[in-house]
Amino acid sequence: MGTLLKNATIVNEGKSFKGHVLIENELISNVYQSTDDISSLENDNNVIDLNGKYLLPGVIDDQVHFREPGLTHKATIKTESRAAVAGGITSFMEMPNTVPNALTQELLNDKYDIGAKDSYANYSFYMGVSNDNIEEVLKTDPKTVCGVKVFMGSSTGNMLVDNRETLEELFAKCKLLIAAHCEDETTILNNTAIYKEKYGEDVPMECHPEIRSEEACYLSSSMAIELAKKHNTRFHLFHLSTAKEIGLLDNTIPLKEKRITAEACIHHMWFSDKDYAEKGSLIKWNPAVKTENDRDQILQAVIDDKIDVIATDHAPHTIEEKQNKYFNAPSGGPLVQHALVAMLEHVHNGKITLEKMVEKMSHAVADCFNIDSRGFIRKGYYADLVVVDLDSPWEVKKENLFYKCGWSPFEGTTFRSKVLQTYINGSLVYNNGTFDENFRGKRMLFNN
Repeated sequence: MGTLLKNATIVNEGKSFKGHVLIENELISNVYQSTDDISSLENDNNVIDLNGKYLLPGVIDDQVHFREPGLTHKATIKTESRAAVAGGITSFMEMPNTVPNALTQELLNDKYDIGAKDSYANYSFYMGVSNDNIEEVLKTDPKTVCGVKVFMGSSTGNMLVDNRETLEELFAKCKLLIAAHCEDETTILNNTAIYKEKYGEDVPMECHPEIRSEEACYLSSSMAIELAKKHNTRFHLFHLSTAKEIGLLDNTIPLKEKRITAEACIHHMWFSDKDYAEKGSLIKWNPAVKTENDRDQILQAVIDDKIDVIATDHAPHTIEEKQNKYFNAPSGGPLVQHALVAMLEHVHNGKITLEKMVEKMSHAVADCFNIDSRGFIRKGYYADLVVVDLDSPWEVKKENLFYKCGWSPFEGTTFRSKVLQTYINGSLVYNNGTFDENFRGKRMLFNN
């Protein structure tokens, strides 16, 4: 017996239509139009009437920091994947700057073991790059690992790769997708010295985008793209934060043919430097949230296909850590539970269409990473699905957060849309505030 999701408003591959989806043995068995006769199916399957609610492909988040192993006072794969599922994220790709850093195949496999044991969502983990582990990086299997991550700018975890020879070798030899955090370290250090001389230890949070400046981002991202073009490397630019960087990107090439792709994150399309006065360190990210123009141009670049995917860069810290002064308050914040509803707010406000949002949060991520059989509502694909109500307002409060860190930069925000159900590999894992606590996701595979 399968599950029939009937009377849905299905959003998929650029279209919204009334229809039904049949799930059997983890997969989408068929997709039906509202005019199709499904009476025989109703007799043989578990039937869930969605009454016109919206059915979307599950969100795939290509950048999260779930902090395990080693930083589990902030978060764990179990707690954060649970929060992700509550937010409609059915698959994630997690960063290597845990403790120890995932810089060997053994340490990378240790993370996969944790994922298999504890993750509510489907998972993949990036292999990390340092100044001296290239041979280990080159052992990574492109069929079973999403890519390799290089920090071309210091961030949480001290994995800065600043050796030009190392970068040349990496871009020349690596056959996997290389994803990078791009900020020029020299520029940041010089800016830091200027502001430290001016303010001492009491640098205002509002100075963060001036310290981790537009120029710091542009210098690093332009160098990475230069290396990728030189070596014809498959390169993915993480969390683009400036309008200036958009000029480095191309929307004249179909996504599946692109060698250079880019990602925008929720916070860079929601907040601006005007929000530091209220939010302070809660919106301190690397790269920094910058101007309103940067924010608006990034969203427009998503719509124009210069930026290819939307992600979260979910990176929780405890509230006690965040309450420190500028230099001791770590960068990053929790986002997976609220990414989809935040983007749906942009849909409500007419800033992006529902179909384009789905493309950037699901379809394009699957295409960008060549993910096997996920990211679309298609026959034969895994039934990773999200049911949302576009007219069910709710306020973000501490008591409805699932993050281990227990806070959100969205607290006090009222979203008009709500995630009602999340299906992963055909199973109902999240249902109106309750979870299937025994369910575990699968390791994603890649057609590389």
